[in-house]
Amino acid sequence: MSSARAERLVNLVLCLLATRQFLSAERIRATVPGYADAPSDEAFFRMFERDKNELRELGIPLETGRRSSFDTADGYRIARQDYELGEIDLEADEAAAVALAARLWDTPQLAGAAHGALVKLRAAGVEVDETRGPVQPRVRAAEPAFAPLLAAVQAGRAVTFDHRRGGPTGEIVRRTVEPWGVVSWRGRWYLVGHDRDREDVRSFRLSRIAEPVTPIGPAGAVTVPPDIDLMGYIKHNFDPPPVIGAARVWVPQGRAYGLRRLGRVLGPRTHRGRAGDELEIDLRSVHLVARWLSGHGPDVVVLDPPELVEAVRLNWEAAAKAHEGPPGSAP
Repeated sequence: MSSARAERLVNLVLCLLATRQFLSAERIRATVPGYADAPSDEAFFRMFERDKNELRELGIPLETGRRSSFDTADGYRIARQDYELGEIDLEADEAAAVALAARLWDTPQLAGAAHGALVKLRAAGVEVDETRGPVQPRVRAAEPAFAPLLAAVQAGRAVTFDHRRGGPTGEIVRRTVEPWGVVSWRGRWYLVGHDRDREDVRSFRLSRIAEPVTPIGPAGAVTVPPDIDLMGYIKHNFDPPPVIGAARVWVPQGRAYGLRRLGRVLGPRTHRGRAGDELEIDLRSVHLVARWLSGHGPDVVVLDPPELVEAVRLNWEAAAKAHEGPPGSAP
């Protein structure tokens, strides 16, 4: 459909929605922009018939009737109650998703299209609530890489960019990626796709991608796997590792409240004359839990398993060695 015809159809719908009376074809010809360009009456009626059929095929309820018994020609209108959507009730998660999408309209990349959509809604008589309610979930897309990556996903083109690994001081590595999608997780944006350098699926935080993002290859060359769950992939990267066992530790009374909140108190226990409690903590990684427990110093005693006891001991030895002064220095 040409843009001129699409605009004419929109104008016709707006005109027929705005009236309660049946409008004759001649009245429509004089009112709706686009019909005045018809070179003859015959050309206008052919154009008008095509437009009526198009509206009916689109499911728009076009009514035909006459204002009174004295009229000799049929008129047309669109009943607003038949055309407009009924009241829509959204579940809490659905309402949140709509609110997040509305906040995304504020980004420079989508603001123009959003403004045009709102103008058309107002022109059609639709009340647009711009207050957005007392709760405004925010999803910001301020990263410079957002727009070019989104365009590459839509075009199906591979991209190259520099990516900083592991944080602000991490190594910068050049990557070539077949982008599958850009998703938001916990307030941050991530690119998910096939990393050609690693020959595997990878995700990249957009805030760590440096400009420029350069598209390569022809459009449509990237195929997104039909069974890929982009959000599930990102979420899986942040899920804690599975529980592989349980660690038993002792903590003195009135200390290590963080461990008490996360662990399960098995009961009171005295250790070397000090009153305290024995706790059980889920063990997901020996090295991670060892680093966590080592930071509590004398406020924790690891009882089991033996490999965790040894890992904490080695951490304390390394910390003590790192704080030793050079030979001959004062203590």
